[in-house]
Amino acid sequence: MPTTLNLYLDDSGTRHPTRDPGKRADHGYDWFALGGILVRSDEEEVARNDHRDFCKKWDVKAPLHSSEIRSQNRNFDWLRQLDAGEKTQFYEDLYDLMRRAPVIGIACTIDRPGYNARYLEMYQKRPWQLCKTAFTVVVERAVKFARSKDLKLRVHPERCNKPEDSLLKAYYDELKTSGMPFAKDSSGKYAPLTSVELSASLYEFQLKYKTSPMAQLADLFLWPICMGGYHASNRPYKRLMEDGKLIECHIEKDDWPMLASKYSCFEQVHRKP
Repeated sequence: MPTTLNLYLDDSGTRHPTRDPGKRADHGYDWFALGGILVRSDEEEVARNDHRDFCKKWDVKAPLHSSEIRSQNRNFDWLRQLDAGEKTQFYEDLYDLMRRAPVIGIACTIDRPGYNARYLEMYQKRPWQLCKTAFTVVVERAVKFARSKDLKLRVHPERCNKPEDSLLKAYYDELKTSGMPFAKDSSGKYAPLTSVELSASLYEFQLKYKTSPMAQLADLFLWPICMGGYHASNRPYKRLMEDGKLIECHIEKDDWPMLASKYSCFEQVHRKP
């Protein structure tokens, strides 16, 4: 089996532009994002071993799930029983897992209010679902990174449900046959790949269950990447940047608009330093 670059994707937020998100999550923002990690197929075993060692040390039986860990509920309500020192050590070990694993974080985060302000009236209150934008952007940027390493890309979203899983597969197939779906006059500045280039580099689409260690690492990386669009000083995001764990650390800054994690429709967001 050839060495490939593997993209593991998780989602965060409400993908429907106009659907009430309900009770806000612990971060307090209204976004939809798809993203996670890039990892070479010949280095996955190292990441899996790191994940196994962390779970063994802390006797973790459930999948690592960022929101449950942050809120210390459901499968991670036992964190509430730890003393302050133990709890600090758990979170430090968790970050150390992210730091040591040979993976790179990447995502596309869309601010929902900003998206609706830009597109709702333009498309007569029927704009396409946010997952189409997020999926095509993050996959195309991952392909660009893979091509810079002379590798093909495998795309591994986490399973959700049949309708939404089918949508992602349709977006994947559309990239291979038709290229990027955005208007050429407004997207040209991002140097989009052609359908020929995408088809030549996209090797496989395969869904993964939440029990996959790589899917869990994708989940852990996605939240701080999203938060980085609102707070550059968010501690997990800042640490990942400082430790070279995000795609921005592996490309020239001038190339960030075309290659880095994408923060879409953030014009109305007051970004905190």
